[in-house]
Parts: sequence; structure tokens; C-alpha cells
Amino acid sequence: MKPLLFLALTINLASAASHSLQYFYTGVTPGINFPEFTVVGQVDREQFVYYDSDIRKLIPKTEWIKKSEADDPDYWNRETQSSQGHQENFKASVGTLKQRFNQTDGVHTVQWMYGCELHDDGTKRGYMQYGYDGEDFISLDLNTETWTAANAKAVITKYKWESEAWAARVKTYLDNSCTVWLQKYVEYGRSTLERKVSPKVDLFQKDSSSQVVCHATGFFPKAVMISWQKNREDLHEDVELRETLPNQDGTFQKRSVLTVSPEELDRHDFTCIIQHSSLEKEVVLQVSDRRDLSGGGSHGGLFGVIISAVLAVLLFSLWKMMKECEHSDESLLTKVIFSPVDYESTEMKRRR
Repeated sequence: MKPLLFLALTINLASAASHSLQYFYTGVTPGINFPEFTVVGQVDREQFVYYDSDIRKLIPKTEWIKKSEADDPDYWNRETQSSQGHQENFKASVGTLKQRFNQTDGVHTVQWMYGCELHDDGTKRGYMQYGYDGEDFISLDLNTETWTAANAKAVITKYKWESEAWAARVKTYLDNSCTVWLQKYVEYGRSTLERKVSPKVDLFQKDSSSQVVCHATGFFPKAVMISWQKNREDLHEDVELRETLPNQDGTFQKRSVLTVSPEELDRHDFTCIIQHSSLEKEVVLQVSDRRDLSGGGSHGGLFGVIISAVLAVLLFSLWKMMKECEHSDESLLTKVIFSPVDYESTEMKRRR
């Protein structure tokens, strides 16, 4: 099955100023060293709010979101109450799905991810997806306004939701209210969200027979292009472009790996090219000038980058375990989280 978390397959530097809003909800069985329920909210992949069942309140994770208090003094109290309501229903969701899958013990998770994107050309994209135990469970197809069940157990939920015509109402929320909130959050955090930070670049090789790594880190926004040339011609073979990962300071890192023989490296002129919106011109690194790590020495900076990457992967893995409008508009969303376990229809609470 496809992984629960969406990964961008292509990157367009022209859309670097586009913005996104997404939420990750996770409910887990008790008894592990992890909160039974968490909520993570992100704008442009940067965490801005957080809730878990241990602290039992929604808290800010950026300075700019605190500006919401001036426009909406009840914001934090209202969103905390909403998250507490979700917590109780996620607890029931885990138990109900365990029964549906005929499970009696072990660690199990229910996940909900939804969000919207607003691009510079005015186009919008919304999505909503549910997971169970790290696998897709059911997702919304906005084009057909139907639900796609990822397995036989989810078909029960699919039929229930489609009989209630929830897809059309969720689509309305994602296409309208969600983007209104996104624009509001972007206005609060514009100086941070639209900042430009140039990448630090490096070209290295563990030893003479290993892969050559072209690495860029510390850049913002997320969109970056790393490409290779061989004798000044674009090279696509023997190249592996890795996933863009977040750093702990809110910037990003990415690497591309070149796999050729030592003889090939010596025989031809290889270069790595990095393009980013913060750069006046592209950065070109000559493979002949690469660092050889086999000689030892201090590589504290590189080691820190690798550790940050590992921590980022662990955070995403944990989430994988576990993507100004009127109140009447917002009330259309929250009920959906109850539906994977076939709760009775209730008026949906207000949601962002």
C-alpha cells in the first residue's frame, strides 16, 4: 500500500511561495512510552500548534501563531476543547478498529491527516486520509466525491460515509474554509514562512569506492533542485535523489547520490548543481573537489547534519504510527473523525 504520509514527487521552484496547512491526528493503544493521543498542526510543513493527551491543551509551537489571540481571544480555549473531544473519540476508534480487525493485544494506531494547499496561480488542492496501524485505511477522492477503501475492513466505513454524503461537505470545507484559515495563518507568520535562507552545500565520499554524496542543508523554503552533469551534459542515470528532510531549526536538507565506479569518476568531469530560490545563481560543485571522509579527522558539522536527519525520520515515523470563517462553515468537518469506527451521526464540532 501507499504510505500514509504524502511525499512530493516533483519540485517546482516557481511554486516555492505556495502555502499549505495540514493536521495530523494520532490515537494509540495505551501502555507505551508515547501519548495516547496527539495533534500536530503544520503550516508550510512547519509545526505551529501541538496537543497531546498528557498535557491536555493545545499549545503554540511558533511565535507568530500567538498573534491569533488579538483577533480571537478564545482561540486557544476553543481549540483545546475541540482537541479534547477528539481525544475521547480516538480512544474509542482504536478499540473499535481492533475489534473489526479481530485484534486483542499489541500496539495499534488510528491516524487522520487532512489539509489544503494554495498556490501562487490561485489553484487549490485539498486532501483527507485515514490510516490504521501505519497503513492506509480510507481516503477522500475529491474529483469523484467518493471514498476509497484501502482494504476490505474499510468498505464498511466507505458505504456508511457515502450514504451520508459526507464527501461533498468535506470537499466544501477543504476548498473554502481550510484555505481561508491558511491565508490567515500565513498573514500571521509571513515574515517567517516566506523567508529565504541559502543552503550550505557539500560534496563528499566515504572512501574511493563508495557513492558520491551532494548534500544541501539549512535552506528555506523547502523547494530545492539538486542535479548532476557529466562532461557538462545532464546526467539522470546512476543518480538517486533522496527525500527532503526537516532540520530541527525549521530549515530543510536534501541529498543526491551518484553511484559510478572510481574509474568512471577519474575519466569524466562530474558536477553537482544546486538551485534554490535564495540563491542569485546556481551553485556548481566539482566532483574532483569532493571531500574524502576515509582519512578521519573532525566531521562534527556533518555528523550533526546526519543526526538531525535521523531525528527527523524518527519523528515522521512516530507520526506514521499514530496532511476567518464562520462557525457554521467550520462545523462541517469534525464529525468525520468519528466515522472510521461507525459512530452515530452527530453535529460536527468546530474545526480549523
